[in-house]
Amino acid sequence: MTGLRITWMGHATVLVEIDGLRVLFDPVWGTRCSPVGFAGPRRLHPVPLPLGDVGPVDAVVISHDHYDHLDLPTIRALVGTRTRFCVPLGVGAHLERWGVPTDRIDELDWYESTRVKDVEFTATPAQHCCGRGVRRRALSLWASWVVAGPEHRVHHTGDTGYFTGFARIGQRYGPFDLSMIQIGAYSRLWPDIHMTPEEGVRAHRDLRGGVLMPIHWATFDLAPHPWEEPAERVLRAAAEHDIPLAVPRPGEVFEPGVPLGGLPADTWWRECARGPAPTPTRRTPEPAADATEKPVVVDPVVERTGDPRGPAAPTGTV
Repeated sequence: MTGLRITWMGHATVLVEIDGLRVLFDPVWGTRCSPVGFAGPRRLHPVPLPLGDVGPVDAVVISHDHYDHLDLPTIRALVGTRTRFCVPLGVGAHLERWGVPTDRIDELDWYESTRVKDVEFTATPAQHCCGRGVRRRALSLWASWVVAGPEHRVHHTGDTGYFTGFARIGQRYGPFDLSMIQIGAYSRLWPDIHMTPEEGVRAHRDLRGGVLMPIHWATFDLAPHPWEEPAERVLRAAAEHDIPLAVPRPGEVFEPGVPLGGLPADTWWRECARGPAPTPTRRTPEPAADATEKPVVVDPVVERTGDPRGPAAPTGTV
């Protein structure tokens, strides 16, 4: 056991077991990422395992309040646990309304930190937007996250366009054993708020990441690109820069610190693209023993003025 173990549950949901702590990023177990149960983007593959089988979670980290990252049924299922919630400014209001006790919510601005046991959680900048429904817009912040333990550190981008702030995050908090990089749901209609796979690889390099694990693809159809395209493009872009890449099946467990031959490397999505949706790997994670580049000029670290509305969001759920 290396002290760092990863289980991708699909989309941006990742269970990270780091230096004895169990951290769940953007947990979404719902069937649809939508304000209603009868419409909106529907899950393309089953959840790898029921939420109750995940085991105890020490901390839940939320990147922002869009429906595909902040899921009401999942949060309500976690209310009865002892988990802490680390969220950007304004997102705590959702959790309080859904029954999460205020003393279990750590609400952070960019570059603010909190600790759970020996692990530090820091909200870092991202280039995105916020809002749930039609009227509740621009009421909260969005963030990427650094989670740093005594021996390991990881970065989760949440949703973001490429911006020069990744380099500053890498200089200040890197290098990282693993970067979880958003590579899907991109479009020329909203280039500033979702990265392409090539931009994701560029962000990984800026962050001084070790192993790159792509997230925010395969689970929900949120953009016009083909389902398998993000994986194919990130595979090529990572190979061009000799970047270790892990593309696990939903529910597959791996350790970034093992020899590179041990990383999930099979192109499982190609068979899925020709046939049915992917079959998750149903494995219950056990607690760890230790627990072509585009220039972008928008920089939220420099340009942010306190109005958290950010760039316009695409129509629908993002």
